[in-house]
Amino acid sequence: MTQVPIFNPIASQDKATLEKIALISGQDIYQCMQCGTCSSVCPMVETMGMTTRQGIHLLQFGKTAAVMDARIGELCASCHSCMVRCPRGIDVAKVYDAVRQLTLRENINLIDLNEIPKETLTDAPQIAFVSSFRKLTS
Repeated sequence: MTQVPIFNPIASQDKATLEKIALISGQDIYQCMQCGTCSSVCPMVETMGMTTRQGIHLLQFGKTAAVMDARIGELCASCHSCMVRCPRGIDVAKVYDAVRQLTLRENINLIDLNEIPKETLTDAPQIAFVSSFRKLTS
């Protein structure tokens, strides 16, 4: 019996990005069965523009640019509720953190330090700035 090659519609650049996400996060997004539990427990789901389940689904089909452009990695609260509830044990927060890291590796700062109003600089807690700079600047 001859083996028929299976066409893979994921572009090579997107495959490379998916491999980097897997390497950074240590997670296998293809284990996700799309049950939606992660989206149901996510406290940030309404601010993301897509649900956490939809983001994983897009990644499974190689739509890495759509997930990176949605800025899910920056909006994720990293509370790990999704992992605790996931029947497959996927740490979705780690996946989205890997997406965020890849965005920052492109030297795209998601916050401009010069645009922060002086009132905010004096009134806001310093730890808020430290965590924002760590998460949103390269």
